[in-house]
Amino acid sequence: MQKAPAFPRPDDVQTAFREELPPLRRAAVLSWLAFTITFGAVRAITYSIRDDRGPFHDVSADGMHLHHYLWGIGLLAGVGGIAVRGEDRTRRHPAVALGYGSGLALIVDEFALLLDLRDVYWLRQGRVSVDLGIGVVGLGGSALAAGPMLRRLARPLVAEVRGRRYPSPTR
Repeated sequence: MQKAPAFPRPDDVQTAFREELPPLRRAAVLSWLAFTITFGAVRAITYSIRDDRGPFHDVSADGMHLHHYLWGIGLLAGVGGIAVRGEDRTRRHPAVALGYGSGLALIVDEFALLLDLRDVYWLRQGRVSVDLGIGVVGLGGSALAAGPMLRRLARPLVAEVRGRRYPSPTR
């Protein structure tokens, strides 16, 4: 028996994703991951814009700043249209789950603006703690949704720690 690698290979992850998660659970995992990654990326980009570092700048039309929640609303409108009117094969496409998670992250990131109807994005104390809190929620949701897949991928690691050989997850 061949010793399994200490960390899962990409093909191990792909196989576990397909074999351990039913289609609706895969969609939930993709949505949570898209939310988490989009939220993190948007936070990094907005901080770089505020600090005037990097290649990113605000997007404007006729001198009016376009907030990124607008792109999120557009994504959710597209996903909603597909969910209501699309064929079953189209509704189940991974891009729909990814679009939903990304669109939701774009909206959630500017929730204070939508709630107060004023641009209070940088004014609240504790903004970093809110960012971290939402990031932790995103990672936690991703981990919970991917539970069966993560357990399968962890088996060789646990076996190695316990000193046993374990077959590769894809074999």
